[in-house]
Amino acid sequence: MLLQLLCLVPAAVTQSPQHVLSNHPHAQNIPTIHQSAVQARRILNLSSIATLSTVFPEDQSTTLLENRPFGLGGDPIGLIDYYASCDPTPHEPTILAISIATSFKNARAGSNVTLSLRYHPPSDHPVGDDIYTYSPANLPRFSLLGYIEPVPASEIKKYQMDRCFFDRHPDAVAWKPGNAIHHSWWARLVVQQVYWIGGFGDRAYIGWIPVEEWRGVAQEEVRNARLRGEHGYEKA
Repeated sequence: MLLQLLCLVPAAVTQSPQHVLSNHPHAQNIPTIHQSAVQARRILNLSSIATLSTVFPEDQSTTLLENRPFGLGGDPIGLIDYYASCDPTPHEPTILAISIATSFKNARAGSNVTLSLRYHPPSDHPVGDDIYTYSPANLPRFSLLGYIEPVPASEIKKYQMDRCFFDRHPDAVAWKPGNAIHHSWWARLVVQQVYWIGGFGDRAYIGWIPVEEWRGVAQEEVRNARLRGEHGYEKA
């Protein structure tokens, strides 16, 4: 009976899977790891909103004031948050942490943090070659893995990191440190690992980017880089 069923399976289903989420072993003209790192840093610079993922601590650490359901210990949660790429460490996102927010409660309880971003082409981008040119499945996205650390007030003042952040998020002035709504503090994501999906595996690099490569990208490279759909982009 099993043999009869297998005979009915179309030939296309039994063929080797396409390299959509991995690099094809014979793919040509795939960007190097450094070129991919530059693209990722470009996205970090262009964007300012991403998904911040953390893990809930064990239930016994929950206070009665939170009213969190039991059984969430060890479960992940991803929430949208603001960030900005600011000096002196533009490769480590600056974040205005709200103490009452779930992400930062989890981080203070010891959770590592992942910031996930994807590239959004400009609304006036040129017409694509086909339906896949601007398909989200074929556009770059990546995750930064690390941990949250406070940024000293002296550093905020010296490099005007608050001005940099508020330039990207004017509404966030309402909850700057010292506000009357919620306790907040300046933080940065210390990046320890970078995972990159540049697009389909037959034309883009997919895999880990060494953190040294991520940190080593020069700001001039970021400024000069152009992604698909940006004015000045040249197809390889």
